[in-house]
Amino acid sequence: MKLQKSLLGALVVAALLGSGVSSASQSTTLPSETPENFQSKQSLFDYSRDEVMIPMRDGVKLFTVIWKPKYASGPMPIVITRTPYDAAGRPGYTGRPNSPKATAAVPIPDAPLLEKGYIRVYQDVRGKHGSEGNYVMTLPLRGPLNAGPVDQSTDAYDTIDWLVKNVPGNNGRVGIIGVSYEGWTSLMALFNPHPALKASIPMNAMVDGWIGDDWYHNGALRPFGLEYVYRQTSVKGANEIPFGSRDAYMTYLRAGSANDMAVSRGVDQLPAWKKIADNPAYTSYWQAQAVDKLLERVPVNVPTLIVHGLFDQEDNYGSPAAFEVLQKKGSQHQLVIGPWFHGQQDPWFHTYSGSHLGPLQFNSDTTRYFLYQVMLPFFEQHLRDKAPASPTPKVRAFETGTNEWRSYSQWPASGVATKKIYLQANGSLSFTASSSDKSFDEYVSDPAKPVPYRVQPILPNDSHETTWGQWLVDDQRPFESRPDVLTYATEPLTESVTLAGGIFAELLASTSGQDSDWVVKLIDAYPDETPMNPELGGYQLMVSADILRGRYRESFETAKPIKSNAVLPYRVRMPHANHTFQAGHRIMVQIQSSWFPLYDRNPQTFVPNVAYAPREAYKKATQRIYHGSFVELPVLGGR
Repeated sequence: MKLQKSLLGALVVAALLGSGVSSASQSTTLPSETPENFQSKQSLFDYSRDEVMIPMRDGVKLFTVIWKPKYASGPMPIVITRTPYDAAGRPGYTGRPNSPKATAAVPIPDAPLLEKGYIRVYQDVRGKHGSEGNYVMTLPLRGPLNAGPVDQSTDAYDTIDWLVKNVPGNNGRVGIIGVSYEGWTSLMALFNPHPALKASIPMNAMVDGWIGDDWYHNGALRPFGLEYVYRQTSVKGANEIPFGSRDAYMTYLRAGSANDMAVSRGVDQLPAWKKIADNPAYTSYWQAQAVDKLLERVPVNVPTLIVHGLFDQEDNYGSPAAFEVLQKKGSQHQLVIGPWFHGQQDPWFHTYSGSHLGPLQFNSDTTRYFLYQVMLPFFEQHLRDKAPASPTPKVRAFETGTNEWRSYSQWPASGVATKKIYLQANGSLSFTASSSDKSFDEYVSDPAKPVPYRVQPILPNDSHETTWGQWLVDDQRPFESRPDVLTYATEPLTESVTLAGGIFAELLASTSGQDSDWVVKLIDAYPDETPMNPELGGYQLMVSADILRGRYRESFETAKPIKSNAVLPYRVRMPHANHTFQAGHRIMVQIQSSWFPLYDRNPQTFVPNVAYAPREAYKKATQRIYHGSFVELPVLGGR
């Protein structure tokens, strides 16, 4: 059979050659089956999609996509998102780009807006994707760090001005919305805002990159930032950094310091990384860009809905900090707090439900609740003058532990009293202070074997398989047995304890080194058996946790070596919580001195900049935590 096929092929070739026609020339004589101009049947579509280049005041043009429903009656509001994440490709994340139905073509969170007849606009920030100009990762407002004529506030102003003047059928009112970087651009639009800007919804916004958002937390550097910098600023179309390993823990550990890792992947060539690594203290570089501080200096008359996730693994400082400022500036500003990871309430880049996170079940789809009961009514009120069906609370907060939405008149909630829970001998934890006991617990912190922030292998954040979004609800039991982690716990509670606000830890501690990190984790330890959800039997759920780099104990602005073996106070700021420890549960606190590679390793000898620490600087240190150290809890009474 094979012989027959070979013979037949040879005869065909011979025939072609005999006729003077080669197989190659034969293929080039056929006409193209791709017409020069193909027109899709736009009559099927209930929307129009236009791409325009909008000029800014300095002549740079920004690529903008305008989705406009055809079925809406009357003038339509405009809602814009300004993004570094590809305005043209946005529907490809969770929408169906070729659908003739607007509500199906756009990403999931935009469906409520298109249903109600909004004009939806996406725009690439300057220097990204289809937009002209230079890309500066977080372009500062005009001032000491930006001597140029433009910033993200002026670009928002110029864009809004063009839209209301050039998009037919709009009602002259504009809202802005976005997650993370887009949340930051939504905040930037509040500075010298265009008169047509009537509402802003910054979600999980990057507010202060040093205190507790993307780049540092209380002075400790987040090495994963170099993965983001690589993707955003190396080459056009850059995706995952070349790791060459499935375990980020081992990759970062073998590399050495954070900058050693950057050098190994070429990230040290990138100006954005150099700015982060070369500014390890809370100097004017960070303070002049801290959005909460900037908001304090200006009137904010645009109604703003701040959105915060209790399990935001990237920007868990910014939203409460921004709202703390805004709630003093008028009743038009609101806050919603949900049980979400970074962006889970607005899942334009995934199809994740808001009904659960890891093993936690919330008894309802909190994402749908946010989109239809919070976001849409807010825009309807301010962009269409449609009063909400019921009075809107100043603060809406989902209470984990009870899985209930609560309404408050302020945040932290009124009725909160600060109560101290004390670390005591034998691993106990109590609301009652012990006598003047000078005893302590100790452990050895070894930079060669840092405590991982989750169970290995720890996938790179950009990995397609990563579960980065849910690590804050990881079970903490695997770390309790480590000799370099101290654990303190109450007896099972006889009545519930509810927290509603910010948390601080005050440690009395010493180190045999010259520098040290202190990690404090507040944990809800579940009963050994939970019949309604067996997976949570004995589960240790982090309610709030953060880190302090000890060199900034006295001043965030100036690093100082720690006096070896001196007992000193360390105050650790921790994320806000809205959580109930149920009766039968235990309140738990864990203390450790590394959290890797979420934060870079402290060498525990004093060096000018930890990001550049040489390998020989990394030394073991004996850490002591003295009994009488405590955690300040915002306990809500009356429930």
